[in-house]
Amino acid sequence: MGAAMRRIHVGNALSAFGLGFTVPYLYVYVAQVRGLGAVTAGVVLAVFAVAALVVLPFAGRAIVRRGPLPVLLAALVAAAVGALSLGLASGAASVLLSASLLGAGQAVMQPALATMIVECSSAGTRSRAFATQFFLQNLGLGVGGLIGGHLVDTTRASSFTLLFAIEAAMFLLLVVVMTTVRLPHSPRIEDAPSAKGSWKQLLENRAMVQLCVLGFVLFFACYGQFESGLSAYGVEAAGISTSALGTALAANTLMIVVAQFLVLRFVERRRRSRVIAAVGLIWAVAWAVAGYAGLGHGSQEMATAAFVSTYALFGLGEAMLSPTVAPLVADLAPTGLAGQYNSAFALVKQLALAVGPAVGGPLGASLHAPYIGMFLLFSLGICVLALRLGRQLSAVQDQPGLAGSRVVAHGGAPVEPARAHG
Repeated sequence: MGAAMRRIHVGNALSAFGLGFTVPYLYVYVAQVRGLGAVTAGVVLAVFAVAALVVLPFAGRAIVRRGPLPVLLAALVAAAVGALSLGLASGAASVLLSASLLGAGQAVMQPALATMIVECSSAGTRSRAFATQFFLQNLGLGVGGLIGGHLVDTTRASSFTLLFAIEAAMFLLLVVVMTTVRLPHSPRIEDAPSAKGSWKQLLENRAMVQLCVLGFVLFFACYGQFESGLSAYGVEAAGISTSALGTALAANTLMIVVAQFLVLRFVERRRRSRVIAAVGLIWAVAWAVAGYAGLGHGSQEMATAAFVSTYALFGLGEAMLSPTVAPLVADLAPTGLAGQYNSAFALVKQLALAVGPAVGGPLGASLHAPYIGMFLLFSLGICVLALRLGRQLSAVQDQPGLAGSRVVAHGGAPVEPARAHG
């Protein structure tokens, strides 16, 4: 791992550590500590998604024209200002404005950092690089949330101000770290096509369009349910306590931390499309186990154990996806356009994270059997979509290990023709 990649991974860990301080407590902070009510708190959470949807279509073009590093630095400064102002805000208008700035900065960080990883890796090292990124993100979020939980006091607004100040400090520290990064030379497209033209070019890439559809289903059926539909289902149908719900979330993070590098060697030797299909099967089992937790007739202890196992199984699937999906996005991108493709995929992710809770929350709370059945079918649909995607990929895109000494430089797509359908 080169010096640039080490700094990028340090940056990922710092940003996740900062976010871990505030993300779990944002709703409580707005609704109770600032006394703005549940409705305003819900709107604040929605603002994060809306801000991401607004800025991401432009972020990709900016990365293509200027490079990922300047865009990342601008996003970090915006996020730092948003975090600090959110910790000081007391009225609804100032809270919403601060949240939009923080949300926009956070959203742009993702494709910028992903593009930097692409530019500092080759096809042979990219899967490991993205696996390391995912590992550090989850570790940072977990540690940040744990420390933040000991610092926060709902009776003192100043304790939350401290949390947001620490988050802002992490972003500014990351600015300092990132200014020392020297990226390998990669092409910049000064006269990048218009936003309309660049999106048209991307939409003509059938493999990328199919990957975006698959990505939407992945995030909708998993990440979009963690803190909404699945938790509501656990409480209402399975009688899960809040402490058990916390244990389930911890089991998810622990599985990722423990399994990430154990599954990496397995994943690197297999076709990406089949790895994603296997994740669909694992998640189908997870939903079936969740169905037993809430709809079965076992003891409360068995229901709790099953529910915790559901989150652990989701974590196993996530550990398999991290070295698979993000590198594939990069390998599908034409030379110099990795930033555009990373931003497009991040946009799809944000759409899924916005729609997932809105659909899953009410279903999980009231229509228990239909909720489990629907997401069990979504998981099986992941298998079908992944295998269909495999037909659109070249042999090297689907299994980079076949390239031998050849590399897919800087996110450039291989020139091998795609395999025929059938």
